[in-house]
Amino acid sequence: MFGLDKDTGNLIIIISVLGILTCLCLWLLRSLNIILKNHDIKKVENYLSWIGVSLAFLILLMIFVTAGDLGILLLVGSIVSFLLMMVGLIAKNTEIAKTGRGWFLPFFLIFILRTFLFEPYQIPSGSMLPGLKVGDFILVKKFTYGIKVNRTGPPIAFGKDPELGDVVVFIPPHDHRPFVKRLIGKPGDRITYINKKLYVNGKPINQKLLSEKDNLRIYEELLKDRTIQIQQITSRINYPEEWEVPKGMYFVVGDNRDNSNDSRYWGFVPRENFMGTADYIWMSWECWTCAPSFKRVGKIN
Repeated sequence: MFGLDKDTGNLIIIISVLGILTCLCLWLLRSLNIILKNHDIKKVENYLSWIGVSLAFLILLMIFVTAGDLGILLLVGSIVSFLLMMVGLIAKNTEIAKTGRGWFLPFFLIFILRTFLFEPYQIPSGSMLPGLKVGDFILVKKFTYGIKVNRTGPPIAFGKDPELGDVVVFIPPHDHRPFVKRLIGKPGDRITYINKKLYVNGKPINQKLLSEKDNLRIYEELLKDRTIQIQQITSRINYPEEWEVPKGMYFVVGDNRDNSNDSRYWGFVPRENFMGTADYIWMSWECWTCAPSFKRVGKIN
């Protein structure tokens, strides 16, 4: 937009958010200072309720409408609630201090847990069948490839590159929502797909047929040091294709090879777009009218 590159655009967004946060904090401090001098506790409660409802609405909007990243929002909530707690302590008002502390602790703990350790995610499609099914709730290990605050961008510490066979969670170049796929190609690799079989730098990924029913086949593949299962539809035709993975890019494919929207169609994934790895299934909930199930709980291969 307006001829700006991605980094410049992100910088402008960060500066804008910080500016809005600064104005909000100054307004809050000034308003509470005036109210506390007049000892109008009812107005204080109204201000706190308004802020709480606003933050709750923003969080729900990020979750259900935009599938957005809550990292910045949780950080803002932590800062605002911390300032409330400090205002209460300075003004020697135990009610405001307790309210601020009551908000700050959960906001900050969730921010640390979700941003740097684990983030929950629900599988929305069957592109990773047979391993991951629609409705599986998984934990995304956020620190696999390094520590970072946002979903996209380079890690700020402990950076590590994705490896062949990883079940990666990332933001694709054409969408703002997270995708889950299998990493097949690294920078410099030549990926070929012929007769429903993948080749990496001319070497085939070994397959072993496990089962066949109607037009559905389940294969076992050996990727580096892990054994995975993939799914193929025999009635789907595959035309030979080949890709050369550029520097700083990666090639990802769904385990449901004939029913997956992946790098074969929309291209490569930049290194900075990886959020982490799909590490664990902790619950399955196939539909709203179904009962949650814990039968599939376990580590993701």
